[in-house]
Formats: sequence, C-alpha cells, structure tokens
Amino acid sequence: MWRTMMAVAALMGATPGAAWAADWRPLDPENALVIGTTKGRVVVELRPEIAPKAVERIRLLAREGVYDGLQFHRVIDGFVAQTGNPDNRDGGASRHPDLAPEFSFRIPVEQAVIAVSRSDAREGFVGATPIQAVSEGEQARSADPRLRGWGAYCPGVVGMGRQADPGTANSEIFFMRAPARRLDHEYTVVGRVVDGLPAILAVAAGEPPKVPDLMLKVRVMADLPPAERPAIEVADARGPAFKAQVEALKRAKGAAFSICDVEIPSRHR
Repeated sequence: MWRTMMAVAALMGATPGAAWAADWRPLDPENALVIGTTKGRVVVELRPEIAPKAVERIRLLAREGVYDGLQFHRVIDGFVAQTGNPDNRDGGASRHPDLAPEFSFRIPVEQAVIAVSRSDAREGFVGATPIQAVSEGEQARSADPRLRGWGAYCPGVVGMGRQADPGTANSEIFFMRAPARRLDHEYTVVGRVVDGLPAILAVAAGEPPKVPDLMLKVRVMADLPPAERPAIEVADARGPAFKAQVEALKRAKGAAFSICDVEIPSRHR
C-alpha cells in the first residue's frame, strides 16, 4: 500500500513518513473484517454507507462462522479472487435470503471525498473505497441534495458475487486483483482491502484452482479481544498530505488519471 504514496512523494520531493505524520485514522472495529487465509492475513474496511444490507450480511455470516474454511473457488489472474460460497463453487448460498441490488447509493455529500471533478462525472473515496459520482451539473439538477454515486472496481475493492439475476447476491464475495470498471453498476461494492492485498494476489488461480487456497478464519474486528486486533491505521483521504499527493499524481498522469491509480496507504502502529 505504500508504493503509490512513496512514488508520488518522490515527485513532490517529500519524505513519506514526515508528510503523513498527522494524516492517519483508525479503523472502525465494527466495520472491519480480519481474514486469515492460507496466504496470509487480509484486513477489509467495510463501508455500510455504500451498501448497508450487504455489509450487514457479511458481518452476520462472519459471526456465524459461515466463511471459515471456505475455498477461493474462482480465481482469475488480472481479475478477481472469489470465495464465500458454502458449497465451494458458484451457485450456492447461505441459509439467508438473497439480497436486493445495492449497485448505487445516495449519501450526504460530506461523507465522500472528491478527488477529481470532470464535466461528466466525479471520482473520490468513501473511507478507503473508491467511488464515482454524477457530475456537479447533474447533481445540481436533482431535487435530492445527497451525492448519487456507485463503487468503483479498482484493485483491492471487495464486491458481492451473484448469479445472472441482479437480486441474487447472498454470501459470495470477491476481491479485485486488478481494475475492472465494467463491473461498476453491476455488482454491489462493500469495501476495500486496506492491509494484506499481496495475499489476495498470491492465492492460486483456477476455476476452480487445482489446490485452492482458503479463508481459514473470518472475524469482525470488534469481536476479537483488543490485544488480538490488528493495530492498523489507514491514510485519511481528508488529510492535507493525502490530498496533496493525489494532486501530484493527477499532474503526473494528466488526462489518463483514474481513481484506480490511487492507493490508500496503511501502517501498523
């Protein structure tokens, strides 16, 4: 997670550690998953502002132990690592009913951080999760003052799997191993990996893999004893250091800049 931060800091002639000293925030333990996998630990920040019902479901399944021991049953290089199916294959589901789509959201404007504004759309973050939203002009024409947007499928983003019917999300989740913005508006975004993305990139590929990797234990961070919770802080997208480095990245990338170019750094306290 430090790669982009350090590269952009170099462009600015800054020292990453010094530049970021006061720009970190803790995770909300109730909205963070700690996933032990056969390739290492992964920490996911969940964003109920974006998909409240899906986040509620994921927390419920974690607390029921449904995810423990499940395979990464569909892993495609340069695309996704999919898991969360109690049958360890596509098409199964938990005992709970399917969920309605949460492909887009409306939230108070102040809950998002806009990184770039174009004539046709805006891009930014809700916490560590990248989003796209309608343009300022389109928003101004709406009677609803809340921001209308949707999750952006960038590396590390976590989404809900489903079948052909949009209303069939249930228990499957997938982790993005590369950007795939064609999934925007099609699959519910629930959050983003904030620590341990190399573990997701290392799980064995295949549909299914010959020797699948596993989610060994999945826990809501709040349910772990305080001494066992990962001591992780995430870069605050509202902080001046982060905003300055995004601006430097925008200048470096020019018209090719995308919100998927931006990583949210994390650190261990």
